[in-house]
Amino acid sequence: MSVQNVRVPGGDIVPRHWQGGPLDCTGCGYVRFRELPAEHGCGPGHACMQDAYARRIECFFHWYPELANEQLAHPYFEVRAIAASHADVFCLPALLGDPDEMVRLPLALRLPQAQLARLIHDPHREVRIRVAPAALVGMRGDSDYGVREWVAQRLPLALLPQMIGDPDRVVRMRLAERLEMPALLRIADDSEAEVRRIVAERLPATMLSRLAFDPDWRVRWEVARRAAGEIVASLVDDADEEVRALARRRRQSGEVANLMTTGQTQRSAGAKHG
Repeated sequence: MSVQNVRVPGGDIVPRHWQGGPLDCTGCGYVRFRELPAEHGCGPGHACMQDAYARRIECFFHWYPELANEQLAHPYFEVRAIAASHADVFCLPALLGDPDEMVRLPLALRLPQAQLARLIHDPHREVRIRVAPAALVGMRGDSDYGVREWVAQRLPLALLPQMIGDPDRVVRMRLAERLEMPALLRIADDSEAEVRRIVAERLPATMLSRLAFDPDWRVRWEVARRAAGEIVASLVDDADEEVRALARRRRQSGEVANLMTTGQTQRSAGAKHG
């Protein structure tokens, strides 16, 4: 039985069998569904498990999720991947060794944490990233910097200092954006200027003196923008024109004096409350 009167939305992809060629319902084990009313039956061009188009496969399993368990070994990876999103979770461990990462991806979201250990070292980055929320600590040393960056953006703050020695600058940039004091000070001397610049954005204003003579003008500019008192004064004759101009402008505006007064008030209050 060839497909006739196919319902395809205007401008949509023409129905094609996942092995190539036109759809033919004759060999489909679910051909009986075509006899059902439109809201209950399958529909080539709209909801069809044999179509090469993933959206139509998804629509089919949305209508018939109870059939997903039957299709976890289907030869077309899109069918297996979408079926894995609908199948009983007890059937999913059989797919942990599936050769296609698109099939393993939904497993990372659905399997219990106790069964995710095998996916922590999955060869595909996206799979490891999906596993990461349940296994963040164990993925701090992942071989892929993209995974470590993802972990650095989500690891609990108390554990973040354990990643300070990461070899990749992008990962250390993410750390600089999140680390709290005093751990933030530990990367103030990072070899990468962009890491130090981020540190200069976040250090307490009164502690920026250690970066006031940084070899990179962008770091010194951040110091000139935020620092107080004598730290800004040390930059009014900086070698870089923009750094000099900002430091002088802040001194003349009186903003630095206000910062100094605020800092002194805070220190006095701290002394009183010991």
